[in-house]
Amino acid sequence: MSYLARRVIALLITLWLVSLVTFLLLQVIPGDPAQLILGTEAPPEALETLRVQLGLDRPWPVRYLDWLRGVLRGDMGVSLRQERPVVSLIAERLPVTISLTSLAMLVALAISLPLGIFAAVRWNSPLDYATLVFSQVGIAVPSFWAGILLILVFSLFLRLFPTGGYVGWSESPLQALRHLALPSLALGMVMAALLTRMTRASMLEVLSQSYILTARAKGLKERAVIFRHALKNALIPVVTVVGLQIGFLMGGSIVIEYVFALPGVGRLLLTAIYTRDLPLIQGIVLFVTTVVVVSNFVVDIIYAYLDPRISLKR
Repeated sequence: MSYLARRVIALLITLWLVSLVTFLLLQVIPGDPAQLILGTEAPPEALETLRVQLGLDRPWPVRYLDWLRGVLRGDMGVSLRQERPVVSLIAERLPVTISLTSLAMLVALAISLPLGIFAAVRWNSPLDYATLVFSQVGIAVPSFWAGILLILVFSLFLRLFPTGGYVGWSESPLQALRHLALPSLALGMVMAALLTRMTRASMLEVLSQSYILTARAKGLKERAVIFRHALKNALIPVVTVVGLQIGFLMGGSIVIEYVFALPGVGRLLLTAIYTRDLPLIQGIVLFVTTVVVVSNFVVDIIYAYLDPRISLKR
């Protein structure tokens, strides 16, 4: 069986387990879900109606199979509070979250890769020490606190960026970028700190390998040695961390969207939790975990390109 086939089978099994765990977690909440949603003062008739609507009058395996069949058809149920399909609510907020996480990833890579590479090349130099300090501080600073500091400095004091809100890319790309600049920077800086340290450590290890010494002995230019021979091999552990950090970005976007009042999927999840909208919570959790699992699958495929020892045909 080929490497790609094994990865696809593992992906499908993982997605099934994710759907099962997501469904069961919301079924084991202590107390009556209908009463949690409507409150203790709700009349018995309303509670019974909601129990039937949620399928609580049927065994959980039957409810799970019905829900799974709906998910495979693109139907995650209907929001109890907003009375709209869960899929349409997620799709409505998804562009904001995608824009935020994509810009945060770009910020993280734009900061971490140059810093990590040059810190490794200039090992034990002032730049190397400054990079270590930056990475240590960045790892210790929570993204929401960084967001609050950015608002205080760049929005309230310098008045360069808005404090929050969102403007669609179709309305004004420049205004959309201005509204997303601070939240993406707050979210990306924390990830950049970890990737900088990982890039530096990986480059230092690769630069000490014998094939790098051989390339230098042959008279290759230092730029070619670093970017053509060392960087590709050094990126393998960095790609691993990037794949794992996608889950961090999705989780961090929940808080960042709340701090900057962005109408994304994360803020929708918080609203669903506050209003005890179980179908909406279930749909968003399944969507986010699926994104993380698929992202790690893509990382596995990228391995095969970066590392020649991994073959898609093996």
